[in-house]
Amino acid sequence: MSTRLDADVLVAGGGPVGLAAAIEARLAGLSVIVVEPRTAPIDKACGEGLMPGALAALERLGIDPPGHRIVGISYRDRYRHAEHEFAAGFGRGVRRTALHTSMLERGLELGVEQVTGRIGTVTDSPGMVEAAGIRARWLLACDGLHSTVRRRTGLQVPADHGGRLRVPSRYGLRRHFVVPPWTDFVEVYWGRHAEAYVTPVSEDLVGIALLGPRSVDYDAALTEFPELVEHLAGAHAAGPVRGAGPLRQRSVRRTIGNVRLVGDASGYVDALTGEGLRVGFAQAAAAIAHLDDPAGYERAWAHVTRDYWLLTTGLLAWASSPVRGAIVPVAHRAPAVFGRVVNAIAG
Repeated sequence: MSTRLDADVLVAGGGPVGLAAAIEARLAGLSVIVVEPRTAPIDKACGEGLMPGALAALERLGIDPPGHRIVGISYRDRYRHAEHEFAAGFGRGVRRTALHTSMLERGLELGVEQVTGRIGTVTDSPGMVEAAGIRARWLLACDGLHSTVRRRTGLQVPADHGGRLRVPSRYGLRRHFVVPPWTDFVEVYWGRHAEAYVTPVSEDLVGIALLGPRSVDYDAALTEFPELVEHLAGAHAAGPVRGAGPLRQRSVRRTIGNVRLVGDASGYVDALTGEGLRVGFAQAAAAIAHLDDPAGYERAWAHVTRDYWLLTTGLLAWASSPVRGAIVPVAHRAPAVFGRVVNAIAG
């Protein structure tokens, strides 16, 4: 006797990558249910800069979120800066809540069903996976850095297993300030222990994210950047400081039975290149294209993730080394090299 399925695809996590996976599934003619414990619109500590590759992926899905144009990336310290415009197209600074609203509306338009709840126990059996009381043919784990599905399916790499990259754990903090943007670039201010990522997200709002060790105090860290302090003079904060971390996460593999790990749940290095959503959207497309082929998804995942992994790992190793302070001077003196890095980030 066959067991009735509630949907073809069950998506754990209703953030941008989860919604991208759900939309991909609907565009492929599959029924899909998204399980998410938080109420919309979902906010998160992130840089909020969509690179040109991420915007192109959203456009293909029929999504055009509101925001502020971004023309490139600028690295800055106390004495100099290096900036490069994207070679093809523009990026966009988009409030995470605005992005989530646009993606959710598109998903509902296509018939994505959303359920408020938690995944809980995952039961995987031939031809079916069950979680949150829902039975589906496949489960896509898009539930973020601290993925419940990754942990409960045995795909979590132990926290003390650092792998080849031996760097301190890093965390992200973000707050918005009511001030007209002074730049069309994503500005990255390099300090002694942390970076400040400045992203214009509307005509009167700027988001500033800090990346660094857990001990970093948001307000104290900002004082390390006199140029940034000057820009923020008289501006007031819009909302609280939001945090996330530790950022580095690893998975044993991306598939087990009828389960696929997608986005941050599948593994993450660091946010310092701003490529997380571009890569997550590409992984979502690959997961739907290879639902019946776990090995094919592993290969596709490696293909769309490799450049991000190599670039981010290399830059993070440099940023965590004694020569961290040389990053901006080198970028300033070697604009061609810096331009190649920016275009790699842009996707």
